[in-house]
Amino acid sequence: MKSMISQFEGLADREGFNASVRHIQTVVASVDRLADKENLADVIGELLEDKKLDKDDIRPVVSMILGQKYHYRSVSANLDTVAGDLGAVSDETASWNGVDLVAIYFHPDLGALVVNPKNKLRMAQIDRLNRSELLVVYAGRFTKEGDPALLEAAARAVIDLFAGRKPKTKPDFLKGDCVYRQAKQPAAVEAKPKATPKAKVKAAAAAPKGAVAPKAKKAAVEPAAVEPEEPKAAVAAEQAVKPGARMTPMYSVTVTNELFHNGNVEAWKRIIASYNSKHPDLQVLVYYDGERITNLNALFKWGKVKHGSSIQFAIAGENISDVAKLQRYLTQGASHMFEAFLRGPVNSVMALF
Repeated sequence: MKSMISQFEGLADREGFNASVRHIQTVVASVDRLADKENLADVIGELLEDKKLDKDDIRPVVSMILGQKYHYRSVSANLDTVAGDLGAVSDETASWNGVDLVAIYFHPDLGALVVNPKNKLRMAQIDRLNRSELLVVYAGRFTKEGDPALLEAAARAVIDLFAGRKPKTKPDFLKGDCVYRQAKQPAAVEAKPKATPKAKVKAAAAAPKGAVAPKAKKAAVEPAAVEPEEPKAAVAAEQAVKPGARMTPMYSVTVTNELFHNGNVEAWKRIIASYNSKHPDLQVLVYYDGERITNLNALFKWGKVKHGSSIQFAIAGENISDVAKLQRYLTQGASHMFEAFLRGPVNSVMALF
């Protein structure tokens, strides 16, 4: 017998009670929309954007609605290989009118991401697939009962598509009333307005002494290493909407110093610390050779990161801005001009942004 005290303990205070009521209302509304043949992943995406659902509630909501109430079949796998183009997954499944699909990909940095494989723009929110990461696919027919064998076959076929393999498809995948309905599109990261002359003067005054101005910087490094302007709304599909967060695409910084040594590492630390000071709700994610670098000191290994190597970074969070400026500073920090960022007291935070 369940303990009644532990079961309802979260309802003992007003905050917990109100949170439970909001959660129940959200789940009930989601069930109603599913009954109207809306894909649950698309519904959850809207709720996350509107802050009506917390990202920690994704898995229990999907499990309760799809797994328990409507008896969707689920198949899980750790990806041994990954598809290079997720758009191909949508191209293939968009015509599968015989089955409704929901996929949960466990992103190594952002946690569980829920997507509708038929929705190409939502699928583009997954910035990359990593091998060995968990993927769970649910297949069903909304409120109708479906053939368990057919649903499981469809879920396994989707996993094959995510893994870059040619799936085993059946004609029954195409026949039915589970037609993909155009959902609300992912919100884009707003483009930052161009700086006014006064703002440009203020930004130049805030830069460290010796730092290269944007125009001079373009002449000092390879053009491909410089992001000329802030991300535009035209690349909305790439500016991924994540559960409770957004994430930019990967930006590359080319090492122009003879070696990315300890001085370059310390410069990057101070640049990122300055960015985090201005944008405390945003996170700078650094990658090298396909691996997430959680400790920048790991980049300082003699002979590992040499001249011409590429270090990547992305920004995760909401209201993302100053990406181009961050890339310019990181590019300078990866050059022989890194010393401009090492001036001042050791524990001080530079006003770069």
